[in-house]
Amino acid sequence: MQARSWRGRDELASVMLGEDPQGIADALLSALGDGVSPEDLAGTVVYAAALRIARFHISNEFGDWDTAHHSFTFANAVHQAIQRAPSPELLRGAFDAAMGVYLNRFLNVPAAKIPTTNGAARPDPRELLESLPGLLDRQQQVDQAGALVASYLAGGGGSLALIAALARALLCEDRDFHTIQDFEAAVRLHSYLGAMPAGAHALVATARYLAAHSPTMRAQGQTWNIATRLHRGDHLFEE
Repeated sequence: MQARSWRGRDELASVMLGEDPQGIADALLSALGDGVSPEDLAGTVVYAAALRIARFHISNEFGDWDTAHHSFTFANAVHQAIQRAPSPELLRGAFDAAMGVYLNRFLNVPAAKIPTTNGAARPDPRELLESLPGLLDRQQQVDQAGALVASYLAGGGGSLALIAALARALLCEDRDFHTIQDFEAAVRLHSYLGAMPAGAHALVATARYLAAHSPTMRAQGQTWNIATRLHRGDHLFEE
């Protein structure tokens, strides 16, 4: 998908992260009046929802990750639907998603800082990717995972290799519907927005979400091995 950008996207996303619901609705209507397409408007709502996750502070209750997650994946679903079959009814869904982002403002009080690499030494991107599995072997490496992704992309690392590494990390865990949804939505958003900086924020967000839910028991791998052995006709045990 071709990367999309329009002037004022970041400003509109910032409004949606604020505390004025009427101002959010007015800003969305104003953008449409200025000629912004429903697709781009909905994409900006998804971006704002992703920023809630990128700025999610670990002082929140663990269950609050799901609150941010649901807003993000709902906004993504609306955006994908508008891309396929735009309609006034779906456009209302984008406004609904924007209000969801507004209602989740408590998740960013305080707001975690989105990692930057300004003035910092940039490690070898390949070394960063190689360190990702070990990082996810430890609990609650949320900020560290976000910083790794930001450093990797700022250092010139390719997004496709990063997405593949995150996918491998996801498949190593006992993934559930939420983690799969979050990853899929982030990859779609990154593809839509392009590279730095907005597209990078999408991958920072999903890396933080994955790190918050890692490591798991990783029991699904055993289930896969048993199924594979049964398919080959192997004996699971000897009497």
